[in-house]
Amino acid sequence: MAETRLPHEKGFHISWDQIHRDSRALAWRLDGNGPDNGDWRAIVAITRGGMAPAMIIARELDIRTIDTISVKSYDHQSQSEAQVLKAPDAGLMGDGTGILVIDDLVDSGKTLELVRAMYPKAHFATVYAKPKGRPQVDTYITEVSQDTWIFFPWDMALQYVEPYRGKD
Repeated sequence: MAETRLPHEKGFHISWDQIHRDSRALAWRLDGNGPDNGDWRAIVAITRGGMAPAMIIARELDIRTIDTISVKSYDHQSQSEAQVLKAPDAGLMGDGTGILVIDDLVDSGKTLELVRAMYPKAHFATVYAKPKGRPQVDTYITEVSQDTWIFFPWDMALQYVEPYRGKD
């Protein structure tokens, strides 16, 4: 399948190993920074991209209470208005105090802006951040330029690639 990216757009391929390392680094950065003697009450993963980092962070920080919020903000690689499709348990959430909201990436910031309005006291953490959305994130690991398209391992498949110099 031919790529349809414009020449100025950059692709950043993330392997499973890399998302695991970066998610662990995010966990270590969050460790001891919760409001309850450094502890966090729960993790809320923004589906679907936040689920893999949330699992790794929950394991690293020994957090057993995990919920999800489903927000749709991408429509076939073009951004549209964000909308909540599934919210986490209201009793768990309150105003968000002690809750880690985890996503893989903040791009425009629309998704996190919507979730932050719902849970203003939550702590928002992403593995990767683009400049436009960075103000919506409290903690992140790696910043990439706004025109970078991140290819996550769950969106990729291993396939044969022709050698650089072609066939024999």
